[in-house]
Amino acid sequence: MTIDKYSAVWVSHSSMGDFLKCPRAYYLHNVYKDPKTGHKINIVSPALSLGSAVHEVVENLLNFPAEDRAKQPLFENFNLAWEKVAGRKGGFLDDDEELLYKNRGLKMVERVMAYPGPLLNKAIKLPEHENGMPPNFYLSEEENIILCGKIDWLEYLPATDSLHIIDFKTGKNEENEDSLQLPIYLLLLKNLQKRKVTKASYWYLETDNDLKPVFLPDSEEALERVLDVALKVKKARVKNEFVCPHGGCVACRPFEKILQGEAEYLGIGGYGQDLYYIKRATQG
Repeated sequence: MTIDKYSAVWVSHSSMGDFLKCPRAYYLHNVYKDPKTGHKINIVSPALSLGSAVHEVVENLLNFPAEDRAKQPLFENFNLAWEKVAGRKGGFLDDDEELLYKNRGLKMVERVMAYPGPLLNKAIKLPEHENGMPPNFYLSEEENIILCGKIDWLEYLPATDSLHIIDFKTGKNEENEDSLQLPIYLLLLKNLQKRKVTKASYWYLETDNDLKPVFLPDSEEALERVLDVALKVKKARVKNEFVCPHGGCVACRPFEKILQGEAEYLGIGGYGQDLYYIKRATQG
């Protein structure tokens, strides 16, 4: 068969997560385009804005040699990153809610400054891809499915010439054991570089000074699990069947409000998406 990245089905941790929560939410977030603008749609939220700002600050340390990372002005960098999500464009209900989330972010940055740990060690980056696309490879050439993803941090372990996956967590809940995140990271690293992965950790920046080790799945098991979900996504796209199993749920209902004209348009965001604010009655 002819390989064509433009006609391929692209899957990622976030898009497959959408599909597993609700096929309708997956469709509205990852497939649907507003017929008036030709753009995909997305919803701003305080939690996503907090995560975006903190990740930008911490991941930016990769742009500096290990010995220079402790010298970076992280508070100043966080305030600059926060400007991008301040106010309505960050999904905040009011100034009080924004301050609450911003202070959470500042405490996370303060924790990174006080306990940088492996962030001061040698790290590597996956190679850049064309057109600004995230790292990706053919999960299945036969099925024309491409897996893509961006890994927060890869610490290099010189004693074993291997890699340590580090994923920064800014939410209040721990990652589910059934998450596809680590299997996807393993597959990306196996296919895009030569070193082995011997360690993986989550860093819950809101609560923990130290990293939390995570069990590494077997690469064959990882492939089986990820491909299984990816094939279900492809099948739904081929059949154009994206039905909410609950007749409307917390995952798809906010996107339906956009289609119904019940959301506030904020402008164009990252990846050329139309961004919307969904009004909430109380702080969240």
